[in-house]
Amino acid sequence: MLDRDGTLSVEKGYLCDPAELELIPGVLEGLKVLQKQGFGLVVISNQSGIGRGIVSRDVVEAVNARLRELLERQGVRLDGIYYCPHSPEQNCGCRKPSPMMIYQAARDLNFNPAESFVVGDKCSDVEMGKRANAVTILVLTGYGKQQPMQDRADFVAEDLRQAAAIIVQASQRYKSSD
Repeated sequence: MLDRDGTLSVEKGYLCDPAELELIPGVLEGLKVLQKQGFGLVVISNQSGIGRGIVSRDVVEAVNARLRELLERQGVRLDGIYYCPHSPEQNCGCRKPSPMMIYQAARDLNFNPAESFVVGDKCSDVEMGKRANAVTILVLTGYGKQQPMQDRADFVAEDLRQAAAIIVQASQRYKSSD
């Protein structure tokens, strides 16, 4: 499970124009490694700009479609994109760090969250993964270098390319201990 803004794409605040979506260097390489190793790729993202009235749901959907398009052109397929449209003040049950979006993805795609990895650039990503008993990786892209959760994450990676290498290595370790 992967956060979108700051993990896959360059953090630009409330992205209002799909044409401005820009992949972070190393993202394509990292996703290709994971896909080649048979991992599912699911994006889980807070999109509070909808709840705050800054962007519409249609804009967020268009940005997500652009993300899919950029990745698919390079042979990378996302298995799903899940997002919370609420502002923090709405006190919903789906906003990260709640693991609700992970559980929804697990039901839809038939996987065990406790046998999964969560990669993100914020404390809320790490905390969401911890609550779902997933292995967590904080990437130092986006807001990652400013986050106090570096000691709480299972792993810290410079970027998604390094996170992918950690996932491959860690999953081999888990498989060999079965």
